[in-house]
Amino acid sequence: MSKSFRTLDDADVTGKRVLLRVDLNVPTENGKVTDKTRIERVASTITEIADKGGKVILLAHFGRPKGGPDEANSLKPVAAAVAEVLKRPVGFATDCIGDVPAAAIAKMKNGDILLLENTRFYKGEEKNDPAIVEGLAKLGDLYVNDAFSAAHRAHASTEGVAHKLPAFAGRAMQAELEALTIALGNPERPVAAIVGGAKVSSKLELLGNLIKKVDVLIIGGGMANTFLFAQGKHVGKSLCEKDMADTARKILADADGAKCRIVLPIDATVAKEFKAHAHARVVDVDHVAEDEMILDVGPKSVVMIEEALGKVKTLVWNGPFGAFETPPFEAATFAIAKTVGFLTRDGKLKAIAGGGDTVAALNEAGVAGQFTYVSAAGGAFLEWMEGKALPGVEALRA
Repeated sequence: MSKSFRTLDDADVTGKRVLLRVDLNVPTENGKVTDKTRIERVASTITEIADKGGKVILLAHFGRPKGGPDEANSLKPVAAAVAEVLKRPVGFATDCIGDVPAAAIAKMKNGDILLLENTRFYKGEEKNDPAIVEGLAKLGDLYVNDAFSAAHRAHASTEGVAHKLPAFAGRAMQAELEALTIALGNPERPVAAIVGGAKVSSKLELLGNLIKKVDVLIIGGGMANTFLFAQGKHVGKSLCEKDMADTARKILADADGAKCRIVLPIDATVAKEFKAHAHARVVDVDHVAEDEMILDVGPKSVVMIEEALGKVKTLVWNGPFGAFETPPFEAATFAIAKTVGFLTRDGKLKAIAGGGDTVAALNEAGVAGQFTYVSAAGGAFLEWMEGKALPGVEALRA
């Protein structure tokens, strides 16, 4: 990564009040955290600052409160889960601005950790209100952002405070930025992108940006059906945005002009009904019957895609190839994921993946750990792939 971002290596945290923005928007049930993955991701940043003698003041949002405090969206139960992960005590302040947190921070010793109440209890947080920014900035000497998943939002705690205090990227944020630089910022070529998912309309900006950046664009999922339809093929009852056919043809033409090769399925796994273990068959994409729907790409397509991936050095992946949650329509996604895992493990490929469905599919295929980097940030990862500047990241530039 170019040193265009200030990291913890550039910060002297000893004896300082460090406002650390983290993503603690974790799933809970009956006041208990059911998945601690997001806490685990930021644990190393928290402990590093504490071990260096910084006073760690955690800022986070939780749920969608309606612009005021409510018990259901309190971060209090999360403080206990953070303490469990860190195996250290974590204090809790019942507000994030004003006298309550100020008093709690005044009592902190070097190395102490304190979680402040939900930043979204203030309406001004999401509006990046200068008064909220000021209120938060008063509580710290330095600001560290370790919440890449919220970096596409210009909120008071993700962007505003970064302009008021010396600002740095935490270790999880740094890892994400380094991975993104490997993937599209300054990648080793040739570069391929896999884009799946249901709709062309929701990924237009993404496709438009990628054809300018990658050498090979592999399209799967429901959106591949729209491209096949645009090429005059019958897609039966498949999910297909027929009104996007002209757009799909323009993307194909633009890709051609940009010397980006687009790979579309040549065969498909089809069924007459969409349910688990439905009777399915494999057909070439020219032979989908009127009463059938395409629910996965077929084995010939898998071989073709694997061959294409064997010739590239970098891969960025967003979206599955088929309805992977419903067997037997997971076959292509899992097979290709395993191939990417092998190629990455053998040092032949750098593979970066992101997006909720993609992460779920890679976890289910048991290969997420073999990828170079798997991003847990859905919206921020997608906006970055679309070529957009992320406010929370821009504020950390050196």
